[in-house]
Amino acid sequence: MPTLIADVDRLLAELDTESARYSRQINAVAPTHFAGAHNLVHYAHLRSRDQRRLQAGLSALGATRLSTAEPAVKARLKAARNVLGALYGDAIIYTKQELAEAFADADEILEDHTLALFGAGDENARSRIMVTLPTEAAYDRDLVRGFAEAGMDLARINCAHGDPEVWRAMIENVRAVNPDIRISMDLAGPKIRTAGIAPGPRVGRARVLRDPAGQVIHPAHLWLSADDAPAPEVPGRPALAARIDAAWLAARATGDVLTLTDNRGLERTFTVVSCEGGVLAQSQRNAWIADGTLVSCNGSAAILSGIPPTLQRLRLAPGDRLILTTSQEDCVPVPGETPVIGCTLPEAVRALHVGERVVFDDGALFAVVCESDGETRTLEIVRGTANLAAFKGINLPDTRLPLPSLTAEDEEHLRFVAEHADIVAVSFIRTPEDVAYVLERIPADLGLILKIETIPAHRHLPAILLEGMRHPLLGIMIARGDLAVELGFERMAEVPGQIMAMAEAAHVPVVLATQVLENMAKSGLPSRAEITDAGFALRAECVMLNKGPHITSAIEVLVKLSHSLGRSQRKNRMLLRHIHSWDEN
Repeated sequence: MPTLIADVDRLLAELDTESARYSRQINAVAPTHFAGAHNLVHYAHLRSRDQRRLQAGLSALGATRLSTAEPAVKARLKAARNVLGALYGDAIIYTKQELAEAFADADEILEDHTLALFGAGDENARSRIMVTLPTEAAYDRDLVRGFAEAGMDLARINCAHGDPEVWRAMIENVRAVNPDIRISMDLAGPKIRTAGIAPGPRVGRARVLRDPAGQVIHPAHLWLSADDAPAPEVPGRPALAARIDAAWLAARATGDVLTLTDNRGLERTFTVVSCEGGVLAQSQRNAWIADGTLVSCNGSAAILSGIPPTLQRLRLAPGDRLILTTSQEDCVPVPGETPVIGCTLPEAVRALHVGERVVFDDGALFAVVCESDGETRTLEIVRGTANLAAFKGINLPDTRLPLPSLTAEDEEHLRFVAEHADIVAVSFIRTPEDVAYVLERIPADLGLILKIETIPAHRHLPAILLEGMRHPLLGIMIARGDLAVELGFERMAEVPGQIMAMAEAAHVPVVLATQVLENMAKSGLPSRAEITDAGFALRAECVMLNKGPHITSAIEVLVKLSHSLGRSQRKNRMLLRHIHSWDEN
């Protein structure tokens, strides 16, 4: 036991040293964040080394497990020191009132910060519900009313979609339905994407539909018009549409047989079944039909046109190579050659070094830089098999990018947000310097949410929080989608909880986002796993729901869960309420 006492005393002394070490940053925070800044520094130090031996020793004596130390680290250690001293026969060092007030004050500060940033919310639930508004919310006030009546506390507008006119209409509808609902607007930040891929040949496919035994149950359809009239709906596969000469078209009649040679050199015949607004013909066989194909009927011929080019993709698998370039020219795939594709942010290519990872299309492909040469980087695919399309997202988890967190477009959108919304959510935060850049550009009365969605943001989280706490209205968002892409799915079981713990230590409210009740929002029926996930999400001060046709039902389910769990948990602390199911009869 003397060893445990010495360990706790040493750790308490180290916390004082840490407070002194970070005194400049702590003194720079907004007054309401002063206590949280001290506790954040203490918690970051506590988690900077392995404390499991100390945990085990304290737990064995019933002193504390240190597993719920986040609200008041120093007070938790002082309480442990009192218990150890009492067991050893020493006098109590720290007063009961001092410790009790520290824990109560921490919870109260977090609640005050949550109220100031997110608004009052549902008095029976600890978590607010943020709902991403679809474009229809600009034109359908009843849709917004349904969200509000179901339990929406905050409305989210993603500035990556729509324009100021649409956003203004969305905001007007929310304010008209319930003026107490806060508006949060996301700035997109710099987007790194693949550049274009040259279109493929102008070839389309008229396809039959077969049953499991291979029998044709619906024929292939070809729709011909002189003026790009839309193809009629047909059973089975959609009709392949093409333009053709008006005079030739006018001479056709039901029952005519059209003959052509498809792109594979195979002769195909189509029988005309309708001449209303154009010619609809059908065949019992598939046909690949190219722009410029000659079609014959009763000794008269005409040329098809208007068949759109195919969308080309790059088929990539482990072991394949791909060259990423600063050039913005379209990639032209050549069979047998390493494809070369551009990047929409040339600075990102130049910043890549050999050995660094590159992730494409939300984790569909993982690659590593194996060669660096001027304006190009040669990558080797190490995981995933996919058809990479144009303008797909690129994540660079290991690369230090020389880019500000706000683009010129973001700064333009920020002026709109400051005038019309309550909160701005900033993407692409990676370092404390990114936060400082943002703080110079936002008014003090505008709520700020820092989106934690990159490896550097997770790595620098204590410093990012400390810098952000200079702003009085601060929250963070755990953007699990991009974070999972960068970290890899194997770490997503622990990292969101770590981020929530650090934010709780700072007394900063958290929004947990991405894929909460996603299956339910899309299909109307939740999976069992996502109900459990929603329970974890409700440890945060706010939960974000994305768009979907059944989003109102998802809101209602989340409200019910929030009411129920609010009686059973507070953050990661289990509340021992009466469980009536276990009453003896």
